Amino acid sequence: MLDVIALLLITLAIGFWFVRTRLNYWARRGIGYVKPSFPMGNMQGFRTTKHFKDIITPLYELFKDSGAPFAGVFIMLRPVAVILDLELAKHILIRDFANFEDRGMYHNERDDPLTGHLFRIDGPKWRPLRQKMSPTFSSGKMKYMFPSVCAVGEDLAVVCGELADNAICGILEITDLMARYTTDVIGRCVFGLECNGLRNPEAEFAVMGRRAFTDRRHSKLIDGFIESFPNLARTLRMCQIHQDITDFYVGIVEETVKMREEQNIVRNDFMNLLIEMKQRGELTLKEMAAQAFIFFAAGFDTSASTLGFALFELAKQPELQEKLRQEIEAALQLHNGTFTYEAMQELRFMELVIAETLRKYPVLPHLSRISRQYYACKGNKHFYIEPGQMVIIPVYGIHHDPAVYPEPHKFIPERFLADQLAQRPTAAWLPFGDGPRNCIGMRFGKMQTSIALYLSTD
Repeated sequence: MLDVIALLLITLAIGFWFVRTRLNYWARRGIGYVKPSFPMGNMQGFRTTKHFKDIITPLYELFKDSGAPFAGVFIMLRPVAVILDLELAKHILIRDFANFEDRGMYHNERDDPLTGHLFRIDGPKWRPLRQKMSPTFSSGKMKYMFPSVCAVGEDLAVVCGELADNAICGILEITDLMARYTTDVIGRCVFGLECNGLRNPEAEFAVMGRRAFTDRRHSKLIDGFIESFPNLARTLRMCQIHQDITDFYVGIVEETVKMREEQNIVRNDFMNLLIEMKQRGELTLKEMAAQAFIFFAAGFDTSASTLGFALFELAKQPELQEKLRQEIEAALQLHNGTFTYEAMQELRFMELVIAETLRKYPVLPHLSRISRQYYACKGNKHFYIEPGQMVIIPVYGIHHDPAVYPEPHKFIPERFLADQLAQRPTAAWLPFGDGPRNCIGMRFGKMQTSIALYLSTD
């Protein structure tokens, strides 16, 4: 009995020493930080009363004028560097990308196959997969998909009109409608399916899409453990995505592949590229499902949110809406009254509206990278990043920094005119990331957003 008590006391002492040492990491190094607490570190309120940006942005604002290239934060017991210097952010994303190629996000292809996608995976698997998938999102492929997106956009215009006519007190829930639009677009262009989410909000594809974002498999404490200790979580075979959601998407991909292979169906879409990779032995069915899932998840929520915010801002400033409408009418006149891919490319003010929306409301409020080797920030050996350490670039904080964007809470599309762009650092606008690991679906996202805005302001 005494041996058991002694062992317990020793274990508690070691645990106390480990926690105390861990939470003193930034203090020992003389790096600016906010005092953490056990067990959440600086993550108190995360996913209950605070979004991640509500934790990181105040830290950025507190230390951005200190002259230090980064400050420290604790994600539970994990010390993470928050980048304060935009030139350093540029180095991490572009110049020194070879050292910061990995995102450090949890993925477990064996037990949680939908996490094994391009956005999460790291190391030697990421680069060849990215190179093979990039052709799917070329300008030529976007032009090919343009009519399919327009067809869904026309359905959106009809449904929007019907809902507006029947709206109570003139109130229309636009975010949900835009989410159903993007669901139908991606279902058609990625999975080759007619999802019918615009007409039927309870269509299975739309429901599963919402659940993929809202239903968490674990509590915030368990999720925090998985993200803080991904290698240990993989060893313990932990999963983040609900099994029925995994079964749904894997099942759709299996059925689509079987049908296309048996009937020799060839289409110039994303699924066809995945099938070709499978036939060459480069992807398994579950790996295909993971890639299809992330392009659904990334395109569904990001574009829907951007559309909702853009329409909100345009509704508040009718003069901007009218300016956009006049630009659209002028482009249509040059293209015989038809909204073509080329006409869309000429909508410069549309681009400014989308850019300012993504500046004010970045869907991904931060970027994360893992340092592979010891890294002295801009040659300063005091401010070094250790091998395996995570760095966070606070996109939301940068986008709302008055030193970068005067009056940051105002919606001013003209900020992105060429003369103003030239006055800002390269890393001042990061809704799609930057460098070799930027968002592969950027063209597709902009296209489906532009089409919906065109039809909404027509």
